[in-house]
Amino acid sequence: MNAPTVLVTGATGTVGSALIPALQARGATVRAMIRDSAKAISGVENVVADLRDPDAVSAALDGVDAVFLNSPSEEKAAELQKRFADLAVKAGVHRLVLLSQYAARTNSPVRFLRWHAEVEAHVEELGLDHTVLRPNLYMQALLGFAPTIAYGSFGAPIGDAAVSLIDTRDIAEAAAAVLTSEGHTGRTYTLTGPRAVTHEEIAQALSAATGRAIAFEDVPAEQFTAALAQVIPPWQLAGLVEDYSHYAKGEAAEVHTSVADLTGRPARDIDEFARDHAAVFGQA
Repeated sequence: MNAPTVLVTGATGTVGSALIPALQARGATVRAMIRDSAKAISGVENVVADLRDPDAVSAALDGVDAVFLNSPSEEKAAELQKRFADLAVKAGVHRLVLLSQYAARTNSPVRFLRWHAEVEAHVEELGLDHTVLRPNLYMQALLGFAPTIAYGSFGAPIGDAAVSLIDTRDIAEAAAAVLTSEGHTGRTYTLTGPRAVTHEEIAQALSAATGRAIAFEDVPAEQFTAALAQVIPPWQLAGLVEDYSHYAKGEAAEVHTSVADLTGRPARDIDEFARDHAAVFGQA
């Protein structure tokens, strides 16, 4: 594909904000879909549209060659993503890259994995050039623990299970590769870090990077839920607990080479992530 114009949904999010420079580095023209004009991104074309507004989405899709489909975390995300894909087909978009989730399947006990699988199946039926990316747990999710890590500890209901978590910068660079090169039609890539690590090992990496003693505490799901009950909506919290149950069973420990295969360099390790974000976690 020669210098495509790519629409990036979720452009101000963790993955989207890293995807934009990765696409530009590969020569693509970027159109950023944002929901708030006050958050316009410099150096790209910005279009204000919300997935809930099909007319605005259709306008955003006009004239683009490829789209990166992500969505904000919300209860109707699957429905909104399916409608977006339908609109992309109607607009004549050549390629769609879908951000899904590691181990997505329709019969999963984890609601987020079922929802992602539902969208994957819908996109498959549309017959357009598409690729699915299934990243594992984001390393950047640890940034949400930063306030407690500042006090020297963090907790989650995961025990000593290992997870092949991934840096979102690697997700973005893998997505940029797929959006700007050929040979990915109908493919599903599972994206992981270079190794599976326990949360105790994560604590050790954070300790080494910050020069402070940071401990991990395995906490019951009930305690985890109570701590977050006033922070995130009930449906999202219930899904997060299901995610952690999935992790705790050792179901997210497989390591895949897709990041290296697509980008030509190894995926970032938890130690590199910890060093790069040491200041956020309270570097000494």
